Amino acid sequence: MSAQPRLLPWPGPAGKPCYLVSDAGNTGYLSRLADEMEAVQLQMGAELIGHARLLLRDRKAGTGELRYLSNRLIEALQDALQVAESRGGRLRVPDEREMDGPTQASEGDG
Repeated sequence: MSAQPRLLPWPGPAGKPCYLVSDAGNTGYLSRLADEMEAVQLQMGAELIGHARLLLRDRKAGTGELRYLSNRLIEALQDALQVAESRGGRLRVPDEREMDGPTQASEGDG
């Protein structure tokens, strides 16, 4: 079983965060599906940035368009933050020996 539950990119019941505890080494069906969904979410956010740049250059853009854009940007940012939280939670934490840095050899060693 994996050490840390994975935050999934979709909500659970009642809109609460949904987690996956996997013993498949993050290669199971749900892990792959979550990876694909995260990739889609990030790609959609990148595309939205392009649309936002174009709309913000248009001096004739109305408040309705800008409000709609703002709401979509908020959604994309929320998705990106959730992906970052999920991926950060799966990073390997170094043990104490790795935290101490490389060992130093003394002059007498050799």
